[in-house]
Amino acid sequence: MNTTAPTFAKQDKLKFFRTLNSRVNNYFKENNISKAGNWKLHLKAVILFTVFLVPYFLILTLDMPFWAHLLLTIVMGIGMAGLGMNVMHDGNHGSYSNKNWVNKIMGGTIYVLAGNVYNWQVQHNVLHHTYTNIPGHDEDLDAGRIIRFTKSAPWHSFHRFQHYYSVFLYGLLTFNWALTTDFKQMRNYIKRKLSYGEPKSPKILWTTLIITKIIYVSIWIVMPILIGIVWWKVLIGFFVMHYTAGLILSIVFQLAHVVDETENPSPNELGEMENTWAVHQLFTTTNFAPKNWLVNWYTGGLNHQIEHHIFPNISHIHYGKIAKIVRETAQECNLPYYEYKTMRSAVIAHFKHLKELGTNPEMA
Repeated sequence: MNTTAPTFAKQDKLKFFRTLNSRVNNYFKENNISKAGNWKLHLKAVILFTVFLVPYFLILTLDMPFWAHLLLTIVMGIGMAGLGMNVMHDGNHGSYSNKNWVNKIMGGTIYVLAGNVYNWQVQHNVLHHTYTNIPGHDEDLDAGRIIRFTKSAPWHSFHRFQHYYSVFLYGLLTFNWALTTDFKQMRNYIKRKLSYGEPKSPKILWTTLIITKIIYVSIWIVMPILIGIVWWKVLIGFFVMHYTAGLILSIVFQLAHVVDETENPSPNELGEMENTWAVHQLFTTTNFAPKNWLVNWYTGGLNHQIEHHIFPNISHIHYGKIAKIVRETAQECNLPYYEYKTMRSAVIAHFKHLKELGTNPEMA
């Protein structure tokens, strides 16, 4: 991981962001609405918490066949991913509410979803949102040796099959969070002195991580076993829940940044990027299924990834409305606005791109 941060161009000759920001601010002012979430988001949070937690309590209180147990853990995984994309995500971006304490509570739901606030905010808010799709800086592009997400990554012969096996590995995302990723990230981020907002002491960060992990394991593994559920059923159910959530989250993440249209620009020898930060987002991000109400609702607006990357401080419930403004402004400035009309076309494009990246560069 490259630790020397690239710098973005300071002047945009097209003044894209200045014009866009003015228009978006006028939209909220003229319609007298807040940029934060409203009752629609609050209702969604209740629904997703219900989908996530009710099956858990049913498993704890009812005697049921194992197939029913597994079906409920799949439902829990669906609710888990939904909470992450809608409630936790907006909370940790400070866009769930106008009240900071509400955002902290909603952002803190990541502790019952297997993650850690500090790690997530550094990886997502700092590294991903600032250095989107820049190899060596955006950790979302780093899958170790097993998957090649960029042309600059080393190629291995097994990458020829990555468009087949990657989907099976995607499901391990949150399972790895729960077991190892948080510890590795915290060690790395503290060493690099990275933070989002006011820095906290390493002692507080490590204490928080250890205590929340103990509570997490107690809730999802220890408690069910103590109540009387056979240990192997608990562990299999735990894995199935995570695998379901991880598969959903990984696919949603990849559709926005790992397709043929999106670029992976690198800084020049002086560490400077060609474009300003806002224009950089247009070249490295794509939307998908913008008119699909279910995708819009469930993914927390992450299918409107362009709007989210340029305005992460605005709640996702507004992305559908401001998307027209962003698209028109980009077109006026002769800038790209990448978009797949359907989820299906985006999924096909992603795995097609993985196949291309898996081809031996010497043979391409």
